[in-house]
Amino acid sequence: MSAFFPATRLRRLRRTGTLRDLVRETSLSVDDLVMPLFVAPEALPNERLPGLGRHTVESVVRECDELLGLGVTSVLLFGLPEEKDEEGSGAWIEDGVVQQALRALRQRFPELLLLTDVCLCEYTSHGHCGVLTEGGEVDNDASLDLIARTAVSHVEAGADVVCPSDMMDGRVGAIREQLPQTPIVAYSAKYASAFYGPFRDVADSAPAFGDRRGYQMDPGNVREALRECEQDVAEGADMVMVKPALPYLDVVRAVREHFRLPLAAYNVSGEYAMIKTAAAAGDLDERAAAAESLTAIRRAGADVVITYWAKEFASWL
Repeated sequence: MSAFFPATRLRRLRRTGTLRDLVRETSLSVDDLVMPLFVAPEALPNERLPGLGRHTVESVVRECDELLGLGVTSVLLFGLPEEKDEEGSGAWIEDGVVQQALRALRQRFPELLLLTDVCLCEYTSHGHCGVLTEGGEVDNDASLDLIARTAVSHVEAGADVVCPSDMMDGRVGAIREQLPQTPIVAYSAKYASAFYGPFRDVADSAPAFGDRRGYQMDPGNVREALRECEQDVAEGADMVMVKPALPYLDVVRAVREHFRLPLAAYNVSGEYAMIKTAAAAGDLDERAAAAESLTAIRRAGADVVITYWAKEFASWL
């Protein structure tokens, strides 16, 4: 028996809900959350995974009206074009679906923080995150101008923050050169993960051949994640991100300990789907499991959590 027992009883501060609230070390608020939204030419609801439905420009305006009513003030927009091509030109054209949504949302909701995912994978006919060489490899340097062009088009349409997710070397610097005043949230440590499946279905962004392991990070590496963050910070990123979140909480913690910038973590579609599926089977309590998962991401060190739970979480409060 401990020499400190019975004088020290750690259970004393767990006796009531008010006490537990008072001494809680990690808080979870709707202010910490960003809701991803998918905008497409046609709506496609997802009853099993409501956070992963597709919106039209008109319906995304209605969705954001609901989100603001619940207290969710930040959204991250993804787009699906009407047509795809080798370069992914739908990503930066003036009347692209994300650009249309940004103009509609900016005019209607000046208080809404509009973040945009900057990548080419949803827009290219081959599904990769950059343009290809004749040999079928992703051409890092040739992709940078197109990625920066996409970011500029988003800001011109009304985006507050751009979030490059392509994992091309040098893309933060290329964007920063074009947008010296715009906040950049870099997907710095984005892993080649098995947890993106539901996202790729809704975003229609699976590669037509091969995979993305040549540019996304190997799941076994953490020191490399710190190097990626260091490079993005040096190039002008205002916030760095770890994606996915739950299988990489150690990476979130390592990044938090090494950098003073705000840190985001993406609670990705596979993490969301697992809890939804288990809850539907009666294996766990959905609200409790979602809140516990989001708290774990915050506890590991994330300041911001991008999550498909944002709307539901806000509605539970």
